[in-house]
Amino acid sequence: MKVGPFKNVLLHYELFDEQGELIDSSPQGHPFSFVFGEGSIIPGLERELEGMEPGEQKEIVVQPEDAYGPKNPNLIQRVPREMFSGGAELEVGMAYTGRTDAGNVVNFTVTDMDDQNVEIDLNHPLAGKVLRFKVTIEDVLE
Repeated sequence: MKVGPFKNVLLHYELFDEQGELIDSSPQGHPFSFVFGEGSIIPGLERELEGMEPGEQKEIVVQPEDAYGPKNPNLIQRVPREMFSGGAELEVGMAYTGRTDAGNVVNFTVTDMDDQNVEIDLNHPLAGKVLRFKVTIEDVLE
């Protein structure tokens, strides 16, 4: 059976950045599972998987526009350091999760800080990046 609309797809993957550094992978013996066409994976990857069959392998390059989008400079903000009074030790380059005043969960990366302010990046960590996948289709189910 081929990968296509509303099929349950089980695949093994390795995700690399442009420099060839491994970013993520499916755990050994535990394939990643998703339903094709439901929008649960990035569009560029889903499009390239269509028509593949169990046992088939492929390298797929996905441009930022078909992944997590370009990096949005409006999502990089300087906020007062006192907003981080919860006791967390902040470190440049580290990813954190916080809550807005309305209670919404936000993920961000600290990109710079001084005694007064903290610069945070609310973009997805892979925004603006070209992604390279190595995939192997393990199974395709109804």
